[in-house]
Amino acid sequence: MPQHEFIPLGYRYVPVEAELTKHARDTQLIATNLKLESTSPDTKFDFTFEALRPGLFRTTFTSENHPLPPHPSTSCPAADFADLKPRSETILNQKKIFFGDLAGKQKPIHRDLQFRSYVVDSTGIAHYSEYKRGTLHVGLGEKAAPMNLSNRHFILSATDSFGYDIYRTDPLYKHIPLLINATPEGCVGIFSTSHSRGTYEVGSEIDGLWGHFKVYRQDYGGLEEYLMVGKTLQDVIKIYADLVGYPLLVPRWAFGYIAGGMKYSMLDEPRACDALMDFAAKLKKYDIPCSAFQMSSGYTVAEKEPKTRNVFTWNRHRFPDPEGFVAKYHAEGIRIIANVKPYILANHPEYEKLVAANAFFYNPRTHKSGIARLWSAGGGESGEGGHIDFTSKAGFQWWYDGVKALRQCGIEGIWNDNNEYTIPDDDWQCALERDEQKTDQKVAKHVGIWGRALHTELMGKSSHDALVDLEPDVRPFVLTRSATAGTMRYAASSWGGDNMTSWDSMKGSNSLSLNAGVSLLQCYGHDIGGFEGPQPSPELLLRWVQLGIHSPRFAINCFKTDENDNTIGGVIEPWMYPSITPLIRAAIKRHYELIPYLYSLMLSSHMTAVPPQRWIGHGFENDPEVWTPEVMAGETQYWLGDTLLVGGVYTPGSETARMYLPRMDEKDEGYLNLNAPYQHLAAGQWVNIRSEWKDSIPLLACIGGAIVTGKDVQTRSTGDSRFPSDNVVEDDYRAIEIFPPPPPVIPSLHTVYEYTWYEDDGIASKPEISKFSFQYVCSDTEIIVEFSKEKGNKYTPLWKSVDVVLPVGDQRAVVVGLQGKSPCLHCRIHLLQLCLPTRRTIDYLDQESNLTTYLNNDSTAKHKNEKEMHVLLIGATGRTGQKILAQALAKNHTITALVRDPSTFPLSPLPVNLSLVKGSPINPADISTAITTSLNPINAIIIALASSRATDSPFAAPTSPPNLMTETATNVLSAMKEHGIKKLDVVVEE
Repeated sequence: MPQHEFIPLGYRYVPVEAELTKHARDTQLIATNLKLESTSPDTKFDFTFEALRPGLFRTTFTSENHPLPPHPSTSCPAADFADLKPRSETILNQKKIFFGDLAGKQKPIHRDLQFRSYVVDSTGIAHYSEYKRGTLHVGLGEKAAPMNLSNRHFILSATDSFGYDIYRTDPLYKHIPLLINATPEGCVGIFSTSHSRGTYEVGSEIDGLWGHFKVYRQDYGGLEEYLMVGKTLQDVIKIYADLVGYPLLVPRWAFGYIAGGMKYSMLDEPRACDALMDFAAKLKKYDIPCSAFQMSSGYTVAEKEPKTRNVFTWNRHRFPDPEGFVAKYHAEGIRIIANVKPYILANHPEYEKLVAANAFFYNPRTHKSGIARLWSAGGGESGEGGHIDFTSKAGFQWWYDGVKALRQCGIEGIWNDNNEYTIPDDDWQCALERDEQKTDQKVAKHVGIWGRALHTELMGKSSHDALVDLEPDVRPFVLTRSATAGTMRYAASSWGGDNMTSWDSMKGSNSLSLNAGVSLLQCYGHDIGGFEGPQPSPELLLRWVQLGIHSPRFAINCFKTDENDNTIGGVIEPWMYPSITPLIRAAIKRHYELIPYLYSLMLSSHMTAVPPQRWIGHGFENDPEVWTPEVMAGETQYWLGDTLLVGGVYTPGSETARMYLPRMDEKDEGYLNLNAPYQHLAAGQWVNIRSEWKDSIPLLACIGGAIVTGKDVQTRSTGDSRFPSDNVVEDDYRAIEIFPPPPPVIPSLHTVYEYTWYEDDGIASKPEISKFSFQYVCSDTEIIVEFSKEKGNKYTPLWKSVDVVLPVGDQRAVVVGLQGKSPCLHCRIHLLQLCLPTRRTIDYLDQESNLTTYLNNDSTAKHKNEKEMHVLLIGATGRTGQKILAQALAKNHTITALVRDPSTFPLSPLPVNLSLVKGSPINPADISTAITTSLNPINAIIIALASSRATDSPFAAPTSPPNLMTETATNVLSAMKEHGIKKLDVVVEE
């Protein structure tokens, strides 16, 4: 690119009073504002500096030919100094601004580059600042891995990077010029409001004269930047959220499994609608919950040649009755998220009408509507057409009406896709007809200065406004591939685009998620298994699913291009490998159990801007090890909330993972490994975690932490009464998985561990968010727990009790209430030994019964509303077993009973939903036979015991939770692992 740098050599001080209106003149604003005017004879440039709030400063660098961004991605906030009393002193050409006393002995954490700070460069500008080597740089929305952006060069733009290399491709899909430099001494963020293209050299350039520097270059217009200063990374993220807006509320259903695949909507025979109904039937067959389906643009492909994608039209062969199809999917419990693209091909039935209405960009060279090559049909196929100009009244309104029509058809979510606006010419002109684009400045209409990314933002607004105007009380769901800072005021969710299938792609996706999080893209994820490329191996797919369930957005969507047919492509389905289908199912169900935890993190994000997924040094800035290159790369592990430390395995055949355990301070009590061998690990060390691919990815919990869980199926949000489906059950169960320090490492009884979570009705645009807290203290022999709810909570959930889940092997007694009782809510205690990667309580017993449930699993959830339970019952002939059997049969569950002698079974004739298998529970072959010969796939095992028979039973459990690590129990657990069964109850009658 040509370089025409010009550095104004001198400035004169301009009194701020002359620039402020009479209404705005107050001593604080005058004290905290500075204006300089260049003294260069040829071009006049103005520089301004404003202190706006604690930690927030604004600078501008403009001229008549370099105006402020005409549509900034955020507006300038009003000054608010809280308790600070700023003052200033002006002597000749110097102005000093005072905020408070500072010793000034430390080195500055940010400084512009001397003699080359603010620079004119042809039609744009550049801002140079000093580069701090060895420190962490994050942000820029979405950039190639690793997370640390230091020593690298980036293009500030967005493109359709189909099948990108996650470690090399640049740019990707987001245009967010936010760069944060994090150091142990403090953090500084710099944010530009311009939508113009540009570049960021983050220490990638070095010069013998200028030394190490970083430079932001902007192709068009003047500079408007915000400088944000804080002690920690979160301080800066919060200041940034105060400036651009906090993450939007996301409907609760969007945290479930979102399915997809271009193939389905591209089919003519069988018709796409039938193929999609078959997909829904297979979800039910394989017992895999699903909350939504991303319907690709095949539904818009014309029925006759040329068969191109015509947005807001329906292919009536593939979908003869769109409303009826959507209603059928709703009946299955699955919402539709419809794909829409902001360009119109020339053969679109409304193309000429839109040309006449000035809905496209104007090309001053041809004096006609701007024409570009656009994706039209199959992979790599293109045709001519135009992009919607969202600054035109006709373009914005046409899009708004199209989205409204989709919502009126029953479609719940809008998928803004291919919205990177890769138009070919900076000189194409925008209409600028809408009030939002009116400006007092003299600004050309060229898309170069207004920015292509502006239309990404306005497309989000048009989609958002259409949904809100139809249902003002319901929070809208707009999914966007491209994004600016302003886009996320209208779009609730995003993802990493059309990634590749590879182990590196899975690994690098962590880095993208972490940079997205600090850039406030906080309901974010990736296409599990890869969008493009070969089909994943069973090992890669399972590893990726295990990782993906620990993120806010969990989606499997792809277009596997086929050299023999570039229109349909292959798909990834959860059941594509029968050998791991039970493990995929178990992982997805675990994701549903985690939804209360994930949803609470989202509500917290909405209120505080804390990212749900975080770099492991986030909040641990005092640990020197987090500032080492390996940790700053952010590739292999992350925090999910405050409790879960998530790792991964990123090479085939590997069964160990190297993880660092960040240390808060000298009182840090370390971590618990949530998989075998379930050890306690000290903080502040590197460890190798064993992780067999058919078990789980590495997963650790912070000691003293907790997570809230729910059912392992899709549940209905309390506010979502308009979505009836037999496949969606009530959200009436909660468990708290706690991670107390194991004995004998016990702190003082005065140490109270507290976990707080948030809930609302899951759907309202202006919800009443309620706060709940769970506290516990520990000794060597017991754990005392307490539940409380915030005074003034207005939202009341359906669940009325909380189950408590203890870690594996923790057999301490649990006492409810620090004073012996829980004053706010009855807290049912289940003493749990967590031995399986996915866990479940099957509550067949009335609360009034004298049966105590001892569980061997990782989390609990009621099944009283769940359909199609197929249970293997061991101990069915005893008193306890008979009670469980009676209640299970009454609930129409299918029971297979393993008994020594079927001829003496006390129930005759047998009900149709009960079958007997001869065998012994201490023989693993008999257990396996009972599982494989069942008419329906077994998905749970119950072992029923009476304490009077404890001496006769291999599952001895007279007065305390049973020791399940006996030879017999090991056989049962081995059979469960072999057959993918993740639910086990051991019930003892006292």
